[in-house]
Amino acid sequence: MEIREDDLTGGEVRELIRQHLASMAEGSPPESVHALDLTGLKRPDVTFWSVWDQGELMGCGALKELDPLHGEIKSMRTASAHLRKGVARRMLQHIVDEARRRGYRRLSLETGSMESFVPARALYESFGFRYCEPFADYAEDPYSAFMTLELE
Repeated sequence: MEIREDDLTGGEVRELIRQHLASMAEGSPPESVHALDLTGLKRPDVTFWSVWDQGELMGCGALKELDPLHGEIKSMRTASAHLRKGVARRMLQHIVDEARRRGYRRLSLETGSMESFVPARALYESFGFRYCEPFADYAEDPYSAFMTLELE
């Protein structure tokens, strides 16, 4: 697997983001969907990566800088054909490593609270993320789970 910083111009990546947004919209009311669209992912405070294997897109993830010591994980998605191959674990490790390299003291995320998000929450828990109160501009939401990892 190769992880590359990505400019979001490729058709495969754009389609994966489209699928990600559609999936989020299916399971949550509009006010509870916090996924970034292409414009949001191209902001200067966001770094986006794609995961490839032999020319095939396997997944993606992003890191948003909230402040010089706090980052947020965004747009973690594995392509349907590559589920349960370790793509998300590899991407998450890359993001945690990058957050440490940048000197962040904390890395946080918002994910769904519904049953379909149990595998994602279990992955985050396996990395040491703990449930927390809403952070940044988030508010309490029954469709959201907030998690954070203190970095050393």
